[in-house]
Amino acid sequence: MATTVHSTAIIESGAELGEDVVIGAYAYVGKDVHLGDRCEIRHHATVDGRTTLGCENIIYPYAFLGGLTQDLKYKGGNPGLRIGNGNVFREYVTVHVSTLADDETLVGDYNTVLAYAHIGHDCVVGNNNIISSLAAFGGHCVIGNYTNIAWNTGIHQFVKVGNYAMAAAASTVTMDLPPFMLAHGSPAHVRTFNRVLLERQEFTTQAISDVKYIYKLLYRSHYSRKKALQLMAEKKCADGDVFDQVLRFASQSERGFC
Repeated sequence: MATTVHSTAIIESGAELGEDVVIGAYAYVGKDVHLGDRCEIRHHATVDGRTTLGCENIIYPYAFLGGLTQDLKYKGGNPGLRIGNGNVFREYVTVHVSTLADDETLVGDYNTVLAYAHIGHDCVVGNNNIISSLAAFGGHCVIGNYTNIAWNTGIHQFVKVGNYAMAAAASTVTMDLPPFMLAHGSPAHVRTFNRVLLERQEFTTQAISDVKYIYKLLYRSHYSRKKALQLMAEKKCADGDVFDQVLRFASQSERGFC
């Protein structure tokens, strides 16, 4: 299958298209864009700015990837956006480039970003995440892997969301959300751990039991956060990957846990 470009699409001089790319009617691809093999830019979608896409990404109608940062500190230059492989960006999704010319907003592989969601400047988004409709990430957010950011949820700038965590619908996440936890509310607070996702991802019974222990230690005990983390570090065993993930996340947290 050869690369196919609809006669009404606009491909600016300088844009690079991989093999078997499909560009739909009235789509726009800017001059600094690189599209990997088998990407599909559907009708009326836009990819602009210094944006690099890997292979097999699908951009639905009216989505806009590579828009200029909304950060008022932007001073010019050509900041970037780098996207991995196999992502889906549904209708009216926006993903912005970074603020500084030498930086990039980063999106990993196999993420599903539903209609009207927004990923702000300088965000780092991992792999296999589900970002639901109307979810919005402020600038510099760090999102792990296998997270679920539900409908109409806002993630405050600079917030980190750990692997396998979930922010339930219509939440406002203003502090870091640890791995494996489920938060809800405005402001969001951890309500329980994300058992359903762990079971779907075929975590072992022991690993799920460990996550439950971590949840109770952090959120249902009388211990201070510092003491709870200390007890967690003492309890972890050779195959204590869930403990390691939470402890590593805690060491990198700058906003505290929600």
